Amino acid sequence: MSAAMNPMAALRVTKVCVNIGVGEGGERLVNAENVLEMVTGVTPQRTLGRIQNRDLKVRLGAPIGCKATMRKKDDIKEFLTNALDCRDNTIPSWNFDIQGNLSFGVRDYTDFPGQKYDPDIGIYGMDITVVLERPGHRVSRRRRAKSKVGMKHRVTADEARAWFVENFNITILEE
Repeated sequence: MSAAMNPMAALRVTKVCVNIGVGEGGERLVNAENVLEMVTGVTPQRTLGRIQNRDLKVRLGAPIGCKATMRKKDDIKEFLTNALDCRDNTIPSWNFDIQGNLSFGVRDYTDFPGQKYDPDIGIYGMDITVVLERPGHRVSRRRRAKSKVGMKHRVTADEARAWFVENFNITILEE
């Protein structure tokens, strides 16, 4: 049975996570949060240091970055179209992991349409991760009667590449 015949085999974007790592708190972190809110339209959440590294001046529990998670389908479609356009609709094949997730970076927030450079903010790049799943994957995350997802129901990297080429018209560079 193909994906066209079986609705449970169709792929969909579950969430998009956007991350900006600053490495320190203060004004730079506040500016990064403002950039994330401008680009995604979602209120960002601060990320905290999980280890202490004296060379990098990172303390345990100190704020070092921010992230935003997008789950609404309409917002995700528009954001991904703009983000992939910043990359000239070209993604290397190694940006897809074994589970079919896509991770890539954008060098500057001003590459997004409608964003202009503000000298008070500066230049901030971001990491974007797109999670693909099939319907029914919730059984692995739910609290009651948790279960494993079968191997045939999991998303592979090749299926994810084909889905992105079909839905977002991107070029995948084979290496």
